[in-house]
Amino acid sequence: MTLRPLYMALPALLLAACATRPPRAEAPATPPDAPVFDTVPERYVSATDPADELDSLASWTSPTGDTWLIASAKSTDQLVVFDADTGERLRTVGGPGDAVGRFDRPNGVAVHGDHLFVVERDNHRVQVFALPGFEPLGSFGQDRLRAPYGLWINETEPGELEIYVTDSFMYGERFDVVPPLAELDQRVRRYRLVFDQQGRPRSHYAGSFGDTGAENALRVVESIAGDPGADRLLIADERIPREDGRNASTLREYSFKGRYTGRSLPQDAFAAEAEGVALWSCSATGGYWIAVDQLAPLTMFHLFERDTLAPAGSFKGAVTAFTDGVTLHAASTRAFPRGALFAVHDDAAVAAFDLADIAHRLGLSAECGG
Repeated sequence: MTLRPLYMALPALLLAACATRPPRAEAPATPPDAPVFDTVPERYVSATDPADELDSLASWTSPTGDTWLIASAKSTDQLVVFDADTGERLRTVGGPGDAVGRFDRPNGVAVHGDHLFVVERDNHRVQVFALPGFEPLGSFGQDRLRAPYGLWINETEPGELEIYVTDSFMYGERFDVVPPLAELDQRVRRYRLVFDQQGRPRSHYAGSFGDTGAENALRVVESIAGDPGADRLLIADERIPREDGRNASTLREYSFKGRYTGRSLPQDAFAAEAEGVALWSCSATGGYWIAVDQLAPLTMFHLFERDTLAPAGSFKGAVTAFTDGVTLHAASTRAFPRGALFAVHDDAAVAAFDLADIAHRLGLSAECGG
């Protein structure tokens, strides 16, 4: 499909993430003494399709060197596959339903090896597929998941996976009432998974976690990502009540065992909701976290030091707005020798940022290309 020039990218029709999507958060006016954020132009923005309501992203590289970008499309109940180097739309997978290989409100997606994991909010499960053919292998979580959104995968031993799934179930007629604090220890569910000799996933439920204190509880969760070397999970909380009646948002730090460390990213770093988060690992210990601030007219991407979580700069694109999911592909591709950051644009398209451009514009560490 022919790519649409950046200046022709059209805004998407915004649909509900749960029941109704809150109004877009506009970027606040910048005071005169505030730091100027860098602009990093996108290398491409794909053609838009507002019907999809794209949410989360994952990347996969074939043995022949083709890199795919796999996006969940919540409203059309399918996956959309793009050429990660060009943004060309290649194919769709699935469709509405609860049968094997079908979807009901797919959200989080993740790739591990040649396996694709897809979270379905309204089928209350995680489906597993084999790449490149998208053959369904099985599913798990149906007996416990209530409104799953995001996931992150950690390989604890060769062939053994630990999978963290956020479960943002809500109450009320519009599903917009946060559960009582005592129930928020179910905000993240943990599964252990292996593949049997026939290649089918075999999972074991390993419990749930989430702080239940009034100050630090995980109220509305979706995105989650981890750093195995640091025993660190970052979990986005999108609705933190403030004294003025408004909500704040941040990412909270947990250990892999589910213990809240007491640390969070600065709440004042996010003017809107903290959404997608990805680790940019440039060495064994060096690199940055990239976190989405879901703003309009332009998304802000905040960087934090990998080890200290100290702010390390922010940037915005020329077009990319109201981003949900991101994925960071650090390996070289044909179009991105230093890797790329891929982001959802306005629910309707995908955008690509060259990691070399980000490193240069923000003056990042030499090990990340700055």
